[in-house]
Amino acid sequence: MEHARGLAVRVIYKAAVALTAVAIGASAFAADQEIGTTSPAAAAAERALAPSDPTTSTAPRPTTTQPTTTTALAPQPRITPLPPPPPPPPPPTTTKPKPPAPKPSVGTPCNSTARACVDLSANLSWLLQGGQVIYGPVPITHGRPGWPTPAGTFRVQWKDIDHKSSLFDDAPMPYSVFFNGGIAFHAGSLTVQSHGCIHLSTTAARTYYNTLQVGNIVQVVP
Repeated sequence: MEHARGLAVRVIYKAAVALTAVAIGASAFAADQEIGTTSPAAAAAERALAPSDPTTSTAPRPTTTQPTTTTALAPQPRITPLPPPPPPPPPPTTTKPKPPAPKPSVGTPCNSTARACVDLSANLSWLLQGGQVIYGPVPITHGRPGWPTPAGTFRVQWKDIDHKSSLFDDAPMPYSVFFNGGIAFHAGSLTVQSHGCIHLSTTAARTYYNTLQVGNIVQVVP
């Protein structure tokens, strides 16, 4: 009985202490509400009444500030414009140089390239070799009015030792050397003008026929 009585006394004592703490906390809370603060007594009462649970406390989290990253733009390379291409080279010159002018022959009015020379105004003719006279001068007659002997440089085209004229009644033209179409050196009258041909004596006509070859140059000057 004594033991049960002592236990009941201790329980009543703890209950009285707890009621006293509640009463004190309530009074402090009411005072805090009036002045807007929390007194130490009220705070102690709240801590006494609050359950002690360490798992419900939240630890403060550290604040981590991420550094601001600024990306710098890489410098752009400077573009230098290319120079214009050089102009194309001029086309090669295809113009052939002009051959040098032939030199004059010695003792005649013709050039040194002539193989036979005729001077219409002097009524003379020569045979040449390399610009030198090898035969002549010999007398000639040439074309009459209306049938002139044209001046110029020609080449021997063909020869006929016993030619007959097809235009003038088969007139004989021995030792004919043709150099300009129907115009030729041949044996003929030295007192009568021709129809364009060069009249030579028979001896001279024979020498011209034997000396001149096809392709040789014949020069006739006015």
